[in-house]
Amino acid sequence: MAPASTQIAQQFGITNTSVIALITSVFVAAYAFGPLFLGPMSELFGRSRVLQIANMWYLAWNLGCGFAQNEGQLIAFRFLAGLGGSAPLSIGGGVLGDLWKPEERGQAIALYSLAPLLGPVIGPTCGAWIAQRSTWRWVFWSTTIVDAFIQVLGLFFLKETFAPVLLERKAQQIRAGMDPEKAQTREVRTVFDNADRHWKNIVRKALIRPFSLFYHEPIVQLLGLYMAFVYGTLYLFLTTIPGIFEGTYKQPVGIAGLHYFALGVGLTGASQLNARMLDRIYKYFQEKNGGVGKPEYRLPSMVPGAFLLPAGLLITGWTARADVHWIAPDIGIALVGAGTILNFQSIQTYIIDTFTLHAASALAAATFFRSLAGFGFPLFAPAMYKALGYGKGDTILACFAIAVGVPA
Repeated sequence: MAPASTQIAQQFGITNTSVIALITSVFVAAYAFGPLFLGPMSELFGRSRVLQIANMWYLAWNLGCGFAQNEGQLIAFRFLAGLGGSAPLSIGGGVLGDLWKPEERGQAIALYSLAPLLGPVIGPTCGAWIAQRSTWRWVFWSTTIVDAFIQVLGLFFLKETFAPVLLERKAQQIRAGMDPEKAQTREVRTVFDNADRHWKNIVRKALIRPFSLFYHEPIVQLLGLYMAFVYGTLYLFLTTIPGIFEGTYKQPVGIAGLHYFALGVGLTGASQLNARMLDRIYKYFQEKNGGVGKPEYRLPSMVPGAFLLPAGLLITGWTARADVHWIAPDIGIALVGAGTILNFQSIQTYIIDTFTLHAASALAAATFFRSLAGFGFPLFAPAMYKALGYGKGDTILACFAIAVGVPA
């Protein structure tokens, strides 16, 4: 909805640039809180059931956004839609941990982590043309129609993958089919069936575990901080691309929206290369270590990612001028996309490999802090760029990316 934000501001009489950015980014604020309870719920009730219910929740509130009558309603509906939309972020990694062995998992995670980053590229491109040809309300109604189609597919094809839930269902079937006399002397339970599987224990641990992990583990603090910065930078770019190409280059809304594809080129290109390399690198180090794999073997891709991100920021910032051809900032935007996806895939696979059974809860820690950054960065972006310009503003971000990313 970023390209349609000007239309929304005009209709509701919003003049504060931070409030306009808030309408877009409040959706991501919900990403911080949804995984904290959706992750543990998936460990209690199964991945499939929680994903389906969360998606229907998203569908209802996203539809409501199209009917909002004032800015307060739109902000509230966006936040509630975001709670449902956050389910795949926390549960998706858990599903991949359920299905693939560590040495096979890299390619699957590379594809999975590309989708939530490519969505914000394709979405605004479509949204720009919808806003130009129709009204901002159709930005929400069109996504609701697509999501309804996905929900129907999910009802038929989305199977349960979480081992404790699958085995518990099997145990219940065996108990139901047993001879009543034998049932009194024989106990049927799963390997996971202990006090830890009680819902109170799971919820309590899952709510505390992400923050306990962040507090006690320096590597999680460092990677969490860096991932938050990378995600915040991505969302900052999503809200400033219209300003660069509509404001500096005086392009119409629809044409300006096409520049989101520059980000998509960087994300997709680097993701395709990394998808092929993640498992190869893992197996190479695994063989050198006598056939024993380690989560750290997922992190080499961060090295090029840590340098591509600040390079892209500097190019974008200093070339976003009317006297420089628009292809120059697009190249910088593409490099930012490449650096973002390389860092994302490396950190995400590292976390999933480290906390396989509780990957959903572990990812909630990283998701919490990165989502707060995704929410906060676009709010200060208009003021920062107005005061410093794109060149100095992006230089500050590039320096932070080097200071945190290279040591990480």
